[in-house]
Amino acid sequence: ELKSLEKKIWKLAGEEFDIASPKQLGRMLFEVLKLSPKGIRKTSTKSFSTQFSELVKLRDLHPMIDPLIRYREVAKLSSTYISVLPRLVHPRDRRIHTTFHQTGTATGRLSSSDPNLQNIPIRTELGREIRRTFVAAAGYELVSFDYSQLELRIAAAFSGDVKMLAAFRKGDDIHARTAAEIFNVNAQGVTPEMRRRAKTINFGILYGMGARALAAGLGVSYEEAEGYQREYLRDFPGIEEYRRRVIADGRKNGYVGTLFGRKRYLPNLNSRFTFIAGEAERMAMNAPIQGTEADLIKRAMIQISRMGKKDNVRMLLQVHDELLFEIKKDAASDAARAIKRIMEEVPELDVPIVVDVKRGPNWQDTKADVTI
Repeated sequence: ELKSLEKKIWKLAGEEFDIASPKQLGRMLFEVLKLSPKGIRKTSTKSFSTQFSELVKLRDLHPMIDPLIRYREVAKLSSTYISVLPRLVHPRDRRIHTTFHQTGTATGRLSSSDPNLQNIPIRTELGREIRRTFVAAAGYELVSFDYSQLELRIAAAFSGDVKMLAAFRKGDDIHARTAAEIFNVNAQGVTPEMRRRAKTINFGILYGMGARALAAGLGVSYEEAEGYQREYLRDFPGIEEYRRRVIADGRKNGYVGTLFGRKRYLPNLNSRFTFIAGEAERMAMNAPIQGTEADLIKRAMIQISRMGKKDNVRMLLQVHDELLFEIKKDAASDAARAIKRIMEEVPELDVPIVVDVKRGPNWQDTKADVTI
């Protein structure tokens, strides 16, 4: 496919060039084709960036951009996964073995390396094909347990925001609920695009994203992003009150903590430099929520490991909010119910916790099992 895309790109460009070279690609885009660089950020060498995120902004300016984006995606998947993962399969058990690190992140989340199996693509259709190569052993199936909107549930519990707590207690989709509030429509009037924007707004504002960064993330004007921000903070005032409280406590104590008392020290909260203090403020909001999330899933993993049944139930991976198991088919339903119950009962939070269960022959083709 790369060869085919390469020929197509050259034909649309009118000449051959090294597509993998940022310098040659930049020359082609902004000098030969004379595409407008408006909104394209510059690199440290003052040339226009040709990173994936910048190419997307040029999508409507020339027919070469779509195949170029596809080329980048295929090349990245090929060099990072397709060419690498088969060489890492152990000859004895035909499995790939990663290494997990307990202290690899400041928030307490596990990290993975050699290879990083927490980074297998999920956002694009092509990227998700990589997940299809991770298959269950004969007689087993893969079962995925995924905490639903756990970070926002923790934020609701910590902040005590009345509307957010009410939404989770009613079983509402919080992103759809936020969209309805911000765009002033009823639940039936929320479109997929509204929900997508609301999701960006939920996480962005929660972790201290300003209007400028929010505008870039949503692809809207600064004024529009500022309006979304005002509307959000008006609808969920508890979040802003919590942010101020956490930052004030962090400045006073020198640290912030998780639900279980694990601390992250942030001396820069008292920096006299605004940009340094601002970064520490974002960390102060992030650490208690993501740190508690990490603590909760680790506690669940410990309890699940005490279930026994090592041959029937094998914990394979932890990907932040998700646990992936290989479970013997004839034991899958009962084991899945037990695991789901443990994961939902571990948190000590004043908000319902929901775990979504999916089952299938491989990591990509798992389907929701609502009977569990």
